[in-house]
Amino acid sequence: MSASLPPFPKPQEPTGEPVLLELTTGEDEPCLRADAARNRARLLEAATRLVAEHGAAGVTMEAVAVAAAVGKGTVFRRFGDRTGLLMALLDHSAKQLQAAFLSGPPPLGPGAPPVERLGAFGRAVLRQTVEQLDLQLAAQPEPARRHSFPPQRFLTGHVTLLLRQAAPDADCVLLAQTLMGYLDPALVHHLTKECGMPLERLEAGWTDLVARLTRTEPNV
Repeated sequence: MSASLPPFPKPQEPTGEPVLLELTTGEDEPCLRADAARNRARLLEAATRLVAEHGAAGVTMEAVAVAAAVGKGTVFRRFGDRTGLLMALLDHSAKQLQAAFLSGPPPLGPGAPPVERLGAFGRAVLRQTVEQLDLQLAAQPEPARRHSFPPQRFLTGHVTLLLRQAAPDADCVLLAQTLMGYLDPALVHHLTKECGMPLERLEAGWTDLVARLTRTEPNV
């Protein structure tokens, strides 16, 4: 069963701070009316309770509608489909990670050498994936869309940028895909649940892989 998700913040007025990538697909999210924002928060709170009680498998559009005491059509209009709903559940913690590597303290944030930032990025993603593994697996888009899905492209773009700084002569686009494959939730599930590998081994393996690809010494 998934670890408890962070509490969802109440709808707030814009603060003027930089807007991070939205994992949800609704183009009108920044412009939600107050009542629509309250309804969205209510639906997400209901879905969060279902995850805590039944795991990601218990989160269906019908179950969320019942838990929130709304019609099923309301849930579909807000999130589109079950994947959209699950991605919305992951949105809050994903924004925290994005804020950390875009503007947080080094080595995850700016200010550290690119290889150190790559190492910190992978370890942070691995920890988040293990904490929310059940939900992340359920939220993955179909295989044909997986690599073009906006959240995946955003993270891959960040890794590509760091690789270009660390190894400018390499094919950083392809190397970034290699590194992102290591962080795939399905692989993390296989290694931790089926192979019994501890998170610490996965983190050490990531650090070693980054060092080998960038031809540097491992730096934890």
